[in-house]
Amino acid sequence: MNQKIEEQVDGLLEKYTELLLGESSPELKEKVKLWSLYMHISKSMPPLAQHWNQTYPDAKEGIKEIIAEIKTLNEAHRSKNK
Repeated sequence: MNQKIEEQVDGLLEKYTELLLGESSPELKEKVKLWSLYMHISKSMPPLAQHWNQTYPDAKEGIKEIIAEIKTLNEAHRSKNK
């Protein structure tokens, strides 16, 4: 893959994380990346997400924790900016 594209997409992810959560860090960026990928797949190909959830119940729980954390951080960020 083109390194320039990777760097530019990484910058996009960093800004998205910052706008979504009010801050960005490598850990938060990785969580937002996993969250956004999973949410996209679950909406665009629900049977695939369901199959994955059944095949990897531990990972499903991990994704649920990430989703809850992203939601909580986003709500806190939005309430600070009202």
